Amino acid sequence: MSERDRLSLLWGEHVRAPFPRHLRGRDVNGEDMVTLDSAIAGCVSSALSGHLDERRRLILLGRLVAVEEVLPSIDGENGAREYYERLREMAVLAIRLGDAETA
Repeated sequence: MSERDRLSLLWGEHVRAPFPRHLRGRDVNGEDMVTLDSAIAGCVSSALSGHLDERRRLILLGRLVAVEEVLPSIDGENGAREYYERLREMAVLAIRLGDAETA
């Protein structure tokens, strides 16, 4: 499976998955969990629908660091850990696809 196909598959799972209710309005290690989700999701959506521009690539790089920092503090309640692990994987794949497009 190509990285683009994998990203598309993960994206489909993500848009069907409910946001972990207990993380709504909550900060983890100084990160607003809804904002972290929406920043990554917006950039991934752009990457899938066309080209990942440099601004979105930089946003993804920063949000990837943030999601890596919060993951150890997220419990598995209501699929929260899986939800954010998927976001992390999507960010990595979108960055790789963007890098491949510019190479």
